[in-house]
Amino acid sequence: VQLVESGGGLVQPGGSLRLSCAASGFTFSSYAVSWYRQAPGKGREFVAHITSTGGSTNYADSVKGRFTISRDNAKNTVYLQMNSLKPEDTARYYCNVFVSNGYWGQGTQVTVSS
Repeated sequence: VQLVESGGGLVQPGGSLRLSCAASGFTFSSYAVSWYRQAPGKGREFVAHITSTGGSTNYADSVKGRFTISRDNAKNTVYLQMNSLKPEDTARYYCNVFVSNGYWGQGTQVTVSS
């Protein structure tokens, strides 16, 4: 199982980014995927979750209405569209899948600052 996140960067408050998580090594379309984030000095926290078909999603209260999780099973990729970014969204963002065990990517850094 391999997960590779990309799309992070430096953005001003109010800006947008789209993160991608490219998956390989398992039957991607059969598994739900989640995004988590970890800010400096803090624990890893749940951000968003999408079911295997994409038919159901859920979000942390802190990002609800601003972030959208989606997936393209033909491309083995999950996305996180992040709008109206705030400085408190600054963190390293990770995707996660549970395939017998939990797997994590290396993460992608998002910094929201003016």
